[in-house]
Amino acid sequence: MTPQRVTLITLGVADLDRSRAFYAALGWTAAREQEGISFYQMPGSALALFSRQDLAKDQGRPDQALGTGAVTLAQNWASKEEVDGAFARALAAGATALKAPEDVFWGGYSGYYADPDGHVWEVAMNPFWPLNDDGSLTLP
Repeated sequence: MTPQRVTLITLGVADLDRSRAFYAALGWTAAREQEGISFYQMPGSALALFSRQDLAKDQGRPDQALGTGAVTLAQNWASKEEVDGAFARALAAGATALKAPEDVFWGGYSGYYADPDGHVWEVAMNPFWPLNDDGSLTLP
C-alpha cells in the first residue's frame, strides 16, 4: 500500500450541528453520524466533522486551542459557471467570502471562502486538469 495518500480529513468545529447544517446546504450528505462526529464519503477518501475540543483531546493535547486557515481544501469543477455556482451556494449557506472567483495567473479560475469555523475552501476550474466522472482528480 502506498504511503502517498490521505484517507480521512477531519475538521475541528466549534458547533457540530451548525457545521452539519452548513455542509448539508452545500449538498453534502453524511454517510455516518454518531454523537459528536459526522463522516462524509468522498471518492477515495472521507471528510469528518468533529468538535475542536474532542479533536484536541483525541490528539493527546486536550488544552490546545486548535486553529484554522493554514490549510486549504479545494474542489475543482469543470467550468467557470460551476465554480460560480459552488461559491454562491457556500455564501448562501453561511460561508465568508475571502476572494471571489476570478481568472488567475496560472490559466484557471479560482475563488476562496471560509466555512463557519474558518476552514478555507478553494473552488477552482483548472483547464489543465481534467476531472474524472465522479469529480475526482488524477493528475495528468
